[in-house]
Amino acid sequence: MVSEQDVSYVADLAHLELTPEERERMLKDLNSILGYIERLNELDTSDVEPMAHVAGRYGTARDHKFGYAMRPDELLPCLPHEDAMQNAPQTDGIFFKVPKVIEK
Repeated sequence: MVSEQDVSYVADLAHLELTPEERERMLKDLNSILGYIERLNELDTSDVEPMAHVAGRYGTARDHKFGYAMRPDELLPCLPHEDAMQNAPQTDGIFFKVPKVIEK
């Protein structure tokens, strides 16, 4: 069961400022989701074979619908480091320099 403290903690981690009404709604929604998961856990899935990949259920590599998802892996050359650095707005010569985005 999710508590109000849990909602506050997660909102703080996500840098969200929630109103009291939003906190209440979030608490209700999260507990509803967990309740649904509890119901799913009650299902007997012992006769259901595990699926490692769901794409085969909806199409194959030969189907144009999912052909992009099942393309063969190909080893291709990467962009040379010097060329990548030339496109960078800021660099120290080795790495890209980007502004700090985490303030905590």
